[in-house]
Amino acid sequence: MASKDGFLTEQQREMLKIATQNAEVLSSSPKSPTPKSPTSLLSEHHIKAPAGGRAATAGIAVRHVRRSHSGKLVRVKKDGAGGKGTWGKLLDTDGESHIDRNDPNYDSGEEPYQLVGSTVCDPLDEYKKAVVSIIEEYFSTSDVELAASDLKELGSSQYLPYFVKKLVSMAMDRHDKEKEMASVLLSALYADVIGSTQISQGFAMLLEAADDLAVDILNAVDILALFVARAVVDDILPPAFLTRAKKSLLETSKGFQVIQTAEKSYLSAPHHAELVERRWGGTTHITVEEVKKKIADLLREYVESGDTSEACRCIRELGVSFYHHEVVKRALVLSMEIRSAEALIVKLLKEASDEGLISSSQMVKGFTRLAESLDDLALDIPSAKSLFQSLVPRAISEGWLDESFLKSSGENGDVENKDDEKLRQYKKEVVTVIHEYFLSDDIPELIRSLEDLGAPEYNPIFLKKLITLAMDRKNREKEMASVLLSALHIEIFSTEDIVDGFVMLLESAEDTALDILDASNELSLFLARAVIDDVLAPLNLEEIGSRLPPNCSGSETVHTARSLVAARHAGERILRCWGGGTGWAVEDAKDKILKLLEEYESGGVVSEACQCIRDLGMPFFNHEVVKKALVMAMEKKNDRMLDLLQECFSEGLITINQMTKGFARIRDGLDDLALDIPNAKEKYNFYLEHAKERGWLLASFGSGALDVNASPALAVAS
Repeated sequence: MASKDGFLTEQQREMLKIATQNAEVLSSSPKSPTPKSPTSLLSEHHIKAPAGGRAATAGIAVRHVRRSHSGKLVRVKKDGAGGKGTWGKLLDTDGESHIDRNDPNYDSGEEPYQLVGSTVCDPLDEYKKAVVSIIEEYFSTSDVELAASDLKELGSSQYLPYFVKKLVSMAMDRHDKEKEMASVLLSALYADVIGSTQISQGFAMLLEAADDLAVDILNAVDILALFVARAVVDDILPPAFLTRAKKSLLETSKGFQVIQTAEKSYLSAPHHAELVERRWGGTTHITVEEVKKKIADLLREYVESGDTSEACRCIRELGVSFYHHEVVKRALVLSMEIRSAEALIVKLLKEASDEGLISSSQMVKGFTRLAESLDDLALDIPSAKSLFQSLVPRAISEGWLDESFLKSSGENGDVENKDDEKLRQYKKEVVTVIHEYFLSDDIPELIRSLEDLGAPEYNPIFLKKLITLAMDRKNREKEMASVLLSALHIEIFSTEDIVDGFVMLLESAEDTALDILDASNELSLFLARAVIDDVLAPLNLEEIGSRLPPNCSGSETVHTARSLVAARHAGERILRCWGGGTGWAVEDAKDKILKLLEEYESGGVVSEACQCIRDLGMPFFNHEVVKKALVMAMEKKNDRMLDLLQECFSEGLITINQMTKGFARIRDGLDDLALDIPNAKEKYNFYLEHAKERGWLLASFGSGALDVNASPALAVAS
C-alpha cells in the first residue's frame, strides 16, 4: 500500500526494480518485440500509483528524462533516437537525402531499382526470321556449305522442323530452280544437321498447312506432292511416312490429296525415280537446254582430242544419269555428220557401256529416239538411214546395245515406217502452220490453212503437234494453243477429234517427258483448261482415262487434271495459269459483250457494234455474243438484235458454227430462261425459224421448233 505522503512501499520498490531490469534486457535483444516501458510493465502487474502528490510520477520517470543543451524538457523518441536538438541514433541518416550523380564518390549501384516494361520476344518468332534470311541468301548464292554452317550457328535444334517447312513453302512459290535447290539442300543437311525425325515433322507440318498453301500457290497440291516424292526418292523421308500421314489427315483435306498424288502420280509410275529427279532440272541446278549444250560441247571436244577417259569423266560430272539417252542420240548424230569421227564415237559409247556409265536402258532409249527422228534427219544427212541400219547390228554384236531394241523396230534395225507419204507431208505442213500462228496470232488465217490442207481425218494429229510444240515454249505460246483449241472446237474440230488428240498425247507422255521437263504437269493443265473452256466435258476426262493403261503416267495426268478442275475457284486459277493470251479473263469478255449489246440496244449504230465485236479479238467466243443478243431480245421484247446478228453474219464476223453454237446454248438453257421470261420458248421458236430462213444455222441443227406445251424434259430432249 502507498502511504498518504506519496512514497512507495518496500514491496512496490522491489517490483519496480524487477520491471526495469526486464525492460533493459528486452530492449537489448535483437529479436525482441517492441520494448515496453516500465510503467506499462507495472500496469500489467496491477501496480497502482499513490492517489495524491507527485512522488509517483517523479519517482518513476526521473530516470527516463533527458535534457537538451537549451535546458528545455523534451519527450524522448521511441527507441531512444533522441528528439529535437539531439544527435539521434547511431548511424541514423536523413530520410530526405538524395544521391548526387556529380559526387566523386557516386556509385550507380546505390541507385534505387526501377522496373521498366519491355516486349517479351518469342524465341520461335526470332528463329523463323533468322531462317528466312538464311534461305533467301541460299537461293541467291547456291552455297550449300554456307547455309549448313549458318544453320548450325543459329542453334535451336528443336526448331529445325520449322526450317524444313519454311524452306519448302518458300520454294513452292518460286521457279523450278529454287524448288530443285530446296530439295538438294534438304539432302545435304540430312543426318549432319537435320535428323530423320525432324525432316518427317517438317513435312507433317507442311501437310497440315496444305489447305492454307493452296489459297496462295497455284497447283500447291501437285508441287507439295512432288516435294514429298523427291524426299522419298532421295532417301531422306521413309516410305512409311506416307502411310502414317494418311491416317492422321482428314480425307477431305488438301494434305490427304498430296499424299495420294505423291503415291499414284510419282512413286507408282514406271521409272519414277528418274521422273521425279528430273522434274525441276536435275540436281545440277541447270535447265535441259543447258544440259544439251554441255553434252554437245563435250562431244565436240572429244572428237577433237580423242581422249575417251576425259569424255567419260565429263559425262559423269554432268550428274544426269537419267538423261544419258541424250548423250547417245547426239553422239550417233555427230558420227553421221562427221564420218571420220564414227570410230571415236563407237569407242566412247562402248567404253561408257562397259564401265556402267551409260546403262543398257539409256542406250536403248537413245537409239530409239534417233530411230524415230530418222525421217527428219535424212533431210540434212541423206545417208542417215543406211548408216543407222549398219550401226545397229555392230552395236548389238559388240555387246553395248541390248537386243531388246530390235523388238520395237524392224529386223536389223530397219525401223518400220507406218506413216504413209500423205501423213508425213501433213506433219511437215502443220508444223509450219503452227509456227506461223505463234508468230502472227492470227486464228482465222490458221483455220483457212487447215481447211486448205483438206485432211480432217488428221485433226487429232494436229492437236498433238500443237500442244507438243507449245509445251516446249513459253507461257505465251501455251496460252495461244489453248485459245486456238477453243476456236477450232465446233468450227472445224469435233469433240471426238479433241479426245483422240489428247489420248495420243497421253499415250506418248513418257517419251515427251524425255525432252520436256514437267510434261505431265503441263499436259494436266492443258486438259483442265480444255474443260474450263467447254472444249471438253468433265465426262470426256473419264473417257480419255478409260482408253489408257491403268498404271501409265498418262492416267496419272488425267487424275491430276480432274483434281485441278474439282478445286475451289478452279476456273479463275486455270484461266490464268499461263497469263491469259488475250489479256482478258472470260468474265471480262462477257462483261464487254454485255455492255456493247446494251449500248446498241439503247440506240447504237450497227457498224459500231460490229466494230466493237471485232475489237474483242475473240472469234472463238462469238457464240457468247449470239446467246446474249437472243436473251436480251427476249427480255426487252425488241427484235432489233436480229438486225445486228444479220449484219455480223453477212460480214463473216460471226461464222455459221458460232451462230449454231449460240442457238444451241439458248436451247439447252430454255428451262432456266422460262423462269424469268415466261414466253421464252415461243420467242426461241420464232428466232429459230428466222435464223433458218436466212441460213444462219447448220443444216444438222434441230429438225423443228420446240413444243411450247411440252414438259421440260421433252423440251430439252428435242
